[in-house]
Amino acid sequence: MVSQVVRAVRGELRSVRRWEYGLVVCAVGVAGLLVLHSAVPNRVGRLGSVLETFLPWLGVAVPLLGCLALLKRSVVGLLACLAPTLAWLWMFGALWFGSSPDSHDLTVVQHNVADDNSDPSGTARALLGARGDLVAVQELTPAARGAYEDVLGGSLPHRAVHGTVALWSAYPLSDVRAVDIRPAGFPDGWQRGLRATVAAPEGEVAVYVAHLPSIRLGATGLASAARDESAALLGARIADDPAERLLVVGDLNGTVQDRGLDPLTSQLSAPDSGFAFSWPASLPVARIDHVLGKGVEVTEVSALGSTGSDHLPVVGRVRLDS
Repeated sequence: MVSQVVRAVRGELRSVRRWEYGLVVCAVGVAGLLVLHSAVPNRVGRLGSVLETFLPWLGVAVPLLGCLALLKRSVVGLLACLAPTLAWLWMFGALWFGSSPDSHDLTVVQHNVADDNSDPSGTARALLGARGDLVAVQELTPAARGAYEDVLGGSLPHRAVHGTVALWSAYPLSDVRAVDIRPAGFPDGWQRGLRATVAAPEGEVAVYVAHLPSIRLGATGLASAARDESAALLGARIADDPAERLLVVGDLNGTVQDRGLDPLTSQLSAPDSGFAFSWPASLPVARIDHVLGKGVEVTEVSALGSTGSDHLPVVGRVRLDS
């Protein structure tokens, strides 16, 4: 009888140890993926980029592991949860808890309005309601252009349009030019980049409006080669741009953590606060619409409500005196 009890106790202890071991391994693994995400290889299926696209969501594992540790009354498991908690806070705590300065010089609205948008006038009114000094749009079709001009033109009388991207501004625009970011093999009609100089009261700022190629997630992984090539082309243009103050606004079809955008994002600063997930509009899980700066400070970014697009608009606050 005693031997049976001893065997039962030993079995229970082994079970507890297995649970605790599993919890510790999972917690350390999540922390490792957060901190060492760049070490995940991208050769097969762009797995690294897939991870980096949804990187903030690894934090969801922390409460799940914590609840499991509580259910099993595992002190070791609870302590192990500190590792991914601290890693997540180190990487994303500022975005979650940070507050932006009260002052800013420009309000920039960014939106992929969708070429199949059935209510362009309503979408334009939503963008105008954000009271932006600049409004940048992508997937602007010839049929919908008039609706946006009618709604936005009164408050934002200066505009630049090239292909399917456009910029409306409260301040005069100059040196407007096309920016060729076409990957190899794409047709001449694929026109998704422009540059303009905005004469803001605090001084001139160069503004790029861009829409990088779409990516696809399938059974073989992430298809992002064209997006990556386009990002490199845009990054090269920015590197050669002599402007002291510069903004890149647009649908980059990737997050700032995605290494595929490194040729571009390595030169630019991201907002200090706000996750502003913008895609897909029905259940936003990633911010692929951006307001990024060089020689300026993008202090905050936030998402607006749904429009007739599959993206949410985002609003960036910009200080030009950084």
